Amino acid sequence: MNDEVEPAGPDAELTVPELQRRLAEFAAARSWQQYHTPKNLASALTVEAGELLEVFQWLTPEQAADVMSDAHSAHRVRDEVADVLAYLLQLCTVLEVDPLRALAEKIERNESRFPAP
Repeated sequence: MNDEVEPAGPDAELTVPELQRRLAEFAAARSWQQYHTPKNLASALTVEAGELLEVFQWLTPEQAADVMSDAHSAHRVRDEVADVLAYLLQLCTVLEVDPLRALAEKIERNESRFPAP
């Protein structure tokens, strides 16, 4: 019997903790944990967010709204979104921040700060 966990396929149910575990295992297998300091992860997150912005840099608002209809652009967007999310989740792991709880709490504060008209 094989106790190894199969990689999640495109139709698998994904959870934040599962993705964080997979990212940690990926980094550990390559001895990258030493580089995954909060500062380095925050810096990498910013770089990847910049690469996502680069996809949209010279587009008109109409072109930007339609970016996912072009296969090449859609692929770039998905890759950069994945990179941003990966670094954010790794940062949350290192800092022991529950990203879903942090977001829920922020939404609640924003609902109080900015009540609907």
